[in-house]
Amino acid sequence: MTAFIEYENLLKVLKALAMRLTSEALGAVEFGRFRLLPHRRELRADGVAVELGSRAFDVLMVLVEARGALVTKDEILSRVWPDTVVEENNLAVQISTLRKALGEDRDSIRTVSGRGYRFVAEIRTSPAEAAQSTPSSNLPMTVSSLIGREPEHQETSDPLVGVVDTTDASSSSRQPSRRLDWRVFASHLTRLLVASFSRVLHSRDQTSPQIRSIAVLPLESLSGDPSQDYFADGMTDELISALAQISALRVISRTSIMTYKRVRKLLPEIARELNVGAVVEGTVLRFGDRVRISAQLIEVPLERHIWAQSFEGDLRDTLVLQSSVARAIAEQIRVTVTEQEQAALQNSKPVNPVAYEACLKGRYFINKRTGDGLKKAIEYFSHAIERDPTYAAAYSGLADAYALSGDWKYGVLSPQDSFSKAKSAAEKALALDDNLAEAHASLAFALDLYGWDWEAAETEYQRAIKLDPGYATAHQWYSWHLMMMGRHSEGILELTKAESLDPLSLIISADMADALCVARRYEEAVQKSKKILEMDPNFAVGHYELGQALAQKNLHDEAIVEFQRAIELSGHSGAFDSYLGYAYAMSGQREEAIKIVDDLHARHDQNPSADADIALIYVGLGDQDQAMIALNKAYKARFKASILLRPAFDPLRSDARFQDLLRRIGLPQVTGPNLLH
Repeated sequence: MTAFIEYENLLKVLKALAMRLTSEALGAVEFGRFRLLPHRRELRADGVAVELGSRAFDVLMVLVEARGALVTKDEILSRVWPDTVVEENNLAVQISTLRKALGEDRDSIRTVSGRGYRFVAEIRTSPAEAAQSTPSSNLPMTVSSLIGREPEHQETSDPLVGVVDTTDASSSSRQPSRRLDWRVFASHLTRLLVASFSRVLHSRDQTSPQIRSIAVLPLESLSGDPSQDYFADGMTDELISALAQISALRVISRTSIMTYKRVRKLLPEIARELNVGAVVEGTVLRFGDRVRISAQLIEVPLERHIWAQSFEGDLRDTLVLQSSVARAIAEQIRVTVTEQEQAALQNSKPVNPVAYEACLKGRYFINKRTGDGLKKAIEYFSHAIERDPTYAAAYSGLADAYALSGDWKYGVLSPQDSFSKAKSAAEKALALDDNLAEAHASLAFALDLYGWDWEAAETEYQRAIKLDPGYATAHQWYSWHLMMMGRHSEGILELTKAESLDPLSLIISADMADALCVARRYEEAVQKSKKILEMDPNFAVGHYELGQALAQKNLHDEAIVEFQRAIELSGHSGAFDSYLGYAYAMSGQREEAIKIVDDLHARHDQNPSADADIALIYVGLGDQDQAMIALNKAYKARFKASILLRPAFDPLRSDARFQDLLRRIGLPQVTGPNLLH
């Protein structure tokens, strides 16, 4: 039995080797506007290299070699994935990738229903090009040196198996024959086979790699309907959340992942940008009340295929399917999963399909981070709760939507209204499921932002992070709690963790710039803000953060430019307008500053927290009495107290009235150098 298994493994190795040899021996292949260079593993369109993953390239090679003949699905699977059992859906994904790459020539790949594929484009070859090229370094030098050159011995007339020759009979007599010295080739091949067989004998001792960081790329919807994007995005979120519960694994969060949606990049490049050891690719297909999730795990930068599998079930069992995928991945990468984490992954429950779909739509709109998006999110989460009053995740999402709706950036609800509704929804979620990390973070956020119950908020944040160490948002929000408590170093460390989990999140990076400014590390804040704007020059908050740091460096004219740009990009808001007014005041443009004070007063009904913003401008104008009057009004409106951390308020810190305000809010009463601890 052992011998049979090893023989089968050897066959797989030989099949892979045969494909490699064919790729090396085949010269440049042309069809339409494309040029395929097997020896370079490169596809060019009008002379420009086309980004193509290694699996897609191998599939294309198999199809081109057949020269219009039918290639069955089984044959492609056995040649492209010689040492792995994979689902047919993986092949469908690669075919789809190839057709997208071919663009207008996508019909060159013809589907033969139920059987396989044909490559029907007219093919032209240039055998000489291979002879002039450097052989692939993937092959041992002894074999590579034999391929693609004119042989010295011509005794045999047998052509190399697998080489595609598209020249016609009339031209063949005029073309020099490309043949190999088969006696020399056989000798080298024998040595190579011995090495391959030796590798097979030892393969039983090899295990899956240990991977400690992973990225779940946006799952592709196979529905073909853009209106169903929310469903595939939701599936991606769920899988990320399931894996993020494993404390030994760093899982990249949603915000960074979604930057790769519909973006054509090679896997090694993505891995380098996210600093991960593996990626998960996959597809989602919803048909009626059923859903199929297909996923494959790939080690990078080698692009080594580790595992692939499809999971199918009822829509109500979607969470169970996601947990199954997460457990399978954890097993493949040999990551340590604690008993508590195992229990969490196995504790997924069926959900009401209508409620689940509404919840996915709620998360889709809350992630837009706009006023209109938050309103729609509240509607969808509320609908989910109507359909299933026991759905804890819907209450948690509703809590986040309410809490964010009272933030200065959106102003959908008043702070008092936001707090009461957010707190109530979060508490209901925890009553239904006390192990839901998102709900603990939601409650903590509401307690911090509007409740000023700092001790309870810290407990909830710590509980959330313990339940889900990979939840970047919990680390992000907790960092600001620590900053509010005067624990700046700890706060910046938490933000560093959040950045590690969500490295491409602009808002987390902006929070880091803000925290550096609060810590009076102004030059670092400037540099961080500039890096953010390199990622997205039109990110309004990035300009706001840069302006804030420049203002504290007394570069007021430069700061004014940044605040004006933020307003131009995003419209008026209390934060942007107040800092522009502050910069005007500090630069001696008092009239401009007072105009903004008047504008904020006029918009007071739209932003009940505007008094704190007005206070900031009065500090810049040097009017501490008016600043304290405005802050006391803001206190009654339950303003976002984190504004008091801003260095711009330093002139007030020694004022007894300001110290009393801090005491009433429950914040540390510190002045001078103690601020930096």
